[in-house]
Amino acid sequence: MAMATRILLRELDTPNIHKMDVYMKNDGYEGLKKAIGMKPAEVIDEVKASNLRGRGGAGFPTGVKWSFIPQTEPVKYVVVNADESETGTFKDRQIMENNPHQLIEGAMIAAWAIQATAVYIYLRGEYWDVAAGLDKCIAEAEKKGFVGKNVLKSGWDCPMYTHLGAGAYICGEESALLESLEGKLGQPRVRPPFPAQKGGGLYAEPTVVNNVETLANVPWIMVNGAAEYKKFGTEQSPGTKVFCLSGHVKKPGNYEAPLGSLTLRQLIFDEEYGGGVPGDKKVKAVLPSGGSGPIIPATDEALDMPLTYEDMQKLGTILGSASIIVMDEDTDIAWVAAKVTKFFKHESCGKCTPCREGTYWLDKVLDRIMADQARESDIDLIANIAKNMQGVTLCALGDFAANPIIHTVKNFPDDFKRHVGETAVTAGGSARRGAAAPAGD
Repeated sequence: MAMATRILLRELDTPNIHKMDVYMKNDGYEGLKKAIGMKPAEVIDEVKASNLRGRGGAGFPTGVKWSFIPQTEPVKYVVVNADESETGTFKDRQIMENNPHQLIEGAMIAAWAIQATAVYIYLRGEYWDVAAGLDKCIAEAEKKGFVGKNVLKSGWDCPMYTHLGAGAYICGEESALLESLEGKLGQPRVRPPFPAQKGGGLYAEPTVVNNVETLANVPWIMVNGAAEYKKFGTEQSPGTKVFCLSGHVKKPGNYEAPLGSLTLRQLIFDEEYGGGVPGDKKVKAVLPSGGSGPIIPATDEALDMPLTYEDMQKLGTILGSASIIVMDEDTDIAWVAAKVTKFFKHESCGKCTPCREGTYWLDKVLDRIMADQARESDIDLIANIAKNMQGVTLCALGDFAANPIIHTVKNFPDDFKRHVGETAVTAGGSARRGAAAPAGD
């Protein structure tokens, strides 16, 4: 890494950081102690000054989000989004397993900042073992006075709970997450009101929803200050980021680095990171934010672009949660589009018609294309269906499902055309299907 000490993947520098005594010997809970010595508004201002952006995908400024909570309301909540259902994403699990107290501390700092009455950590259903580990750590923190009754003798009570979902991608969307947390069907809410407003949050009370990685940054910011945090990264994308690297790379895994310090090429090929492509093949395409973001061809411009929120936008894609899936030169991009579409069809909650019907028809026509039984007009048809799904659904899943179609057809038309008519007879199956399956993590 281009830094002496990691902020998030600290187990790589400090063995056994998951243990309470080791964590406390390494500035553990010092950020919470400092925060409780400050006024809640001052804590919000410090996080605002750091320009910490949400690490769950949207990249919204964290301190600004906290400031939306009305301080006059007596009941408020912090909800930790640990659903982590995006394809190719596995960073939050590593933090929760190997550095859990930092998440707990970050969530409690957020709770103090908005004067929350409880914290809920919502985990995807498959993370039952992670939830059990977190429950033990929460109990340890409660014994030390960092969670629960009269936190650090401040007179403020704030318990913390874990809650398991049922393994639904849609519950990564914050309003669907809140519905699930309340025991209802995990489907997006009609907004406004928004979660930060009365009537829009958990149990209709004002609520902050933050991602695991986002909150794990907060203790470091409180201990070292916003100015020190901004020394990492860029002006618009400060701090470090955990990049989830998978697909056709020799060394898939999580890698932490300051935003803007790495290019895609360095992340994929440097020995310190991905170590290159198996068989020393060329890279054909990259999904920088899992299946939900636009795919990009592996041009020199794309590979040499710094990994920041603003620079990925220049390529017509998004950094999102930085779940970077690499596809080599043998990958059939039409197969990739079909595979991702099946995922979104399965995960669509069905509440709104454009997403429910759109994903169904995309999947049906793509099955025909992949069976080499398509007409060229079918390629135009899936592009048209996808365009009509954009911007008209209750949540972003409709846009996520449209992205793989619109951008694969636009950037890799030949991969679709080889499945059409006479071309399909002579060339069908020549590219490797399944080469970079962006399956759920």
